[in-house]
Amino acid sequence: MATNPRPFPTPHSPSGDVELLERLATARADLLSQVGHRIVGQRDVLDGILTAIFSGGHALLVGVPGLAKTLMVQTVAEALDLQFSRIQFTPDLMPSDITGTEIIEEDAGTGKRAFRFVRGPVFANIVLADEVNRTPPKTQAALLQAMQEHQVTAAGQTHHLPSPFFVLATQNPIEQEGTYPLPEAQLDRFMFELRVSYPSQEEEETIVTATTGDVAAEVRPSLTAEDVLAMQHLVRRIPVSPALVRAAVTLVRMTRPGDALTPSFITEYVSWGAGPRASQYLVLGAKARAALDGRPMADEDDLRAVAPTVLTHRLVINFAAEAAGRTAADIVAELVKEKRWQPK
Repeated sequence: MATNPRPFPTPHSPSGDVELLERLATARADLLSQVGHRIVGQRDVLDGILTAIFSGGHALLVGVPGLAKTLMVQTVAEALDLQFSRIQFTPDLMPSDITGTEIIEEDAGTGKRAFRFVRGPVFANIVLADEVNRTPPKTQAALLQAMQEHQVTAAGQTHHLPSPFFVLATQNPIEQEGTYPLPEAQLDRFMFELRVSYPSQEEEETIVTATTGDVAAEVRPSLTAEDVLAMQHLVRRIPVSPALVRAAVTLVRMTRPGDALTPSFITEYVSWGAGPRASQYLVLGAKARAALDGRPMADEDDLRAVAPTVLTHRLVINFAAEAAGRTAADIVAELVKEKRWQPK
């Protein structure tokens, strides 16, 4: 179990929040240091995962095989001292394989039989949905209630998931044969889409040296589940100005063709823009980013930093964009540079 040098301060008090902010900034540095024992580079992705976790959101990791996406998630879970579960999504996976199922159990003493619910792998703090697009929609939908409501229903009974609860899913962007692309309704439930890129030459040399030796890197837990919950509440209490909220909503509305503020390139290349959940995640992500830096208030830079990861997977681009070689990431990068959404 993780050991803290001193107990967490009492929340909901100004002095407690200031001390908790300092603890969170220190914990972030310690977490990145611990994860760095196994993961070389990928600082932006790790920051995105931590931002999603302390915001209480879910994240989608997209990258080619062999970039340590699974190891990254598992290592973060160890550093946070959270229960980790991995689900390998395959075409024959059934919903009950995720949520759990009821079995008939016989009492040895009385001989009576009764149903008992056996929990599935979704009952964990951090659930890795590995290659989530390789299983049919029926099974993908089993995650929807868990992600949104933090509970599952089986045989008419509702079972609550442990707190905190996060789904971190992975996708392979280059091999689409035999896959089932996530529908927009399910993509919208992921707070961030995080792109995992190839390491640099120096980083790859370090990776090869570290992973071909006989010494296994150890990760020391930095926080407990209770600490994570306390910090999630702290993130919610980080203030934002009305101007920043207006900027977040304006930016999201500019992704929708037909809105009065929509730029011409959005109208030309986008079929459907982001919904209100994007506005919520922009503000919440900005709050979490400020808190992880130890700052008591979110600002425009925080909003700008989280915008690409919040918006990219929420845009549905049309054929004109594909013909012009434009991607959703390109369009969002151009949109963020617009001045009309920026706080006055």
